[in-house]
Amino acid sequence: MNVTRVSVPVETRAPTGQTNAYVVGSDPALLVDPAGVTGRLDALADERGIGHVAVTHHHPDHVGAVARYAERHDATVWARGGRAGSFERATGVTPDRAFADGTAIPTGSGPVRVRDTPGHAPEHVVFAAEGVLCCGDLAVAEGSVVVGAPAGDMRAYLTALRRVHASGPDRLCPGHGPEIEGKAVRETVDRLVAHRLDRERRVRAAVEQGARTVEEVCDAAYEKDLTGVRDLAEATVRAHLEKLAVESDLRWDPDEDVAETL
Repeated sequence: MNVTRVSVPVETRAPTGQTNAYVVGSDPALLVDPAGVTGRLDALADERGIGHVAVTHHHPDHVGAVARYAERHDATVWARGGRAGSFERATGVTPDRAFADGTAIPTGSGPVRVRDTPGHAPEHVVFAAEGVLCCGDLAVAEGSVVVGAPAGDMRAYLTALRRVHASGPDRLCPGHGPEIEGKAVRETVDRLVAHRLDRERRVRAAVEQGARTVEEVCDAAYEKDLTGVRDLAEATVRAHLEKLAVESDLRWDPDEDVAETL
C-alpha cells in the first residue's frame, strides 16, 4: 500500500521542528496526523482523495490541521473510543466515528488497522497497512521518545514497543524524523527498550544511593546538560518512579514528589 510522508513545520519540541503527516492508500485515502497546512500536503491530499482523517494521539503538534483537511475533503473523522472529548478539545472537531484496537479503516487500497500503543499518551495508537506502521511518537530513528508523567505511562510504553517488535513490521513511519526500514526496525525498537531500561536502572540506583526528590534523582540519573529540557527529564523520571513503585520495593509519593526504598 502506498504510504507517503509530508513533513510539516510546526511548533514542537521535537529536534526536527516538524511533524510528519502521512497519506495512506488512495480513493479514498487515510490522512494521519495532519499537524499543519502546506502546499505539498494539499496537493497530495487532492491527488489521493482523502476520505478519512485520524491521529496517533492528541498532542498539539499532531492535530493542528485536522479541522481544515476534514472540511476540505468532507472526510470521516475518527477518534479513539472513549476519548472523543479529549479529541474534540484538541482539534475543535467532533469525531464522526470511533475506533478501537483492531478496527479496520477502509481505503481504496485496502484496510488500515488500528493498534493500541499507549504510553507516550494514553490514547496513542498506530496505523498498520501491509507491513507499514504509521507510529506517531512511539518510535524515532535517532534519540528517544519522551514518556512523562502524569499523562505518560512507562510500563505501557515498553509493552507497546515489545508488541510492535513481536509484530515484525517492515517499515516504521514516525511522527518526527526519517522513516525506519528493514533490519533497522527491530534494531530501533531494541534500542528504545534498552534506553528506557538503562534509564530505569539509573533512577533506581539514584534512589538507593539516597536521592529522594525528583530533582535529586534527575541530577543523578542524567549525565548530560538538561538546559531547555529539564521539565521533560523530570517528567520522565516521575514516569520511571511510578513504574518502579508498582514493580519493585521502591516507594514513590507523587503528591510530595518523594521517593525512597522500603
